[in-house]
Amino acid sequence: MALIQCNFLSEALGFQTAMNVILPQKTKKQMIDDANTQNNKYPVLYLFHGMLDNHTTWMRQTSIERYVSSLDLAVVMPEVHRSFYTDMVSGGSYWTFISEELPRLVRSFFHISDKREDNFVAGLSMGGYGALKLAMSCPEQYAAAASLSGVTDIVSRVFNGNPVRKKEFENIFGDLDKVAGSKNDLFYLAERLARHEGPKPYLYQCCGTEDSLYEGNIKFRDHCRELELDLTYEEEPGTHEWGYWDKKIQRVLEWLPLKKKQEC
Repeated sequence: MALIQCNFLSEALGFQTAMNVILPQKTKKQMIDDANTQNNKYPVLYLFHGMLDNHTTWMRQTSIERYVSSLDLAVVMPEVHRSFYTDMVSGGSYWTFISEELPRLVRSFFHISDKREDNFVAGLSMGGYGALKLAMSCPEQYAAAASLSGVTDIVSRVFNGNPVRKKEFENIFGDLDKVAGSKNDLFYLAERLARHEGPKPYLYQCCGTEDSLYEGNIKFRDHCRELELDLTYEEEPGTHEWGYWDKKIQRVLEWLPLKKKQEC
């Protein structure tokens, strides 16, 4: 495997930003075979960080590079600060960055497939929210999305915070009374996805039973089940910490529909 520490200009954000990228490293024979078959583009997992983290944290806190070493899978870990993967009212256009600019740049920098069946997204906490938001908003672009201890009930989360946190959420989302039923509400996005006539992404959701986000995750799980979305849900004892996420990202990699892609 190769680890690329990539610094680049984001036009959407208006400044230099960064991402870490794990790429499969092929043997000489594999490169020759790929050149002969023109089969040289990797499937990709966009892996999102949480609110207290950055683009380096998945590499520092888990063995993600080792876990993907046998999968022929690229992993892209972008920096989004505390944006909630949203075009902020007072801040950067992070939704435009992750949904439009980032995939385009990644494909221009690296041999990454643009096929829907080769594109996946996952994340933890704030990143779990971002992963579900991205896949449910762009079902024609992503085959699967996974949320680990995700902030699924964003409406309750923004209203139940302390005054400082409430002000931060207002800087991100604007009028908090208008979050419910908007493009930033996962419950609304799930309802819209259920009505979508095209392909729908597979969804995976897990949360520790001692996690403060557990109640919101149960609420979102039940909502998806009522809508008959293809959701795999798992829970077990656990809190909001890296030991749990290091274990569950391995489960996510097992769950991803990579085998289906290879059999086609």
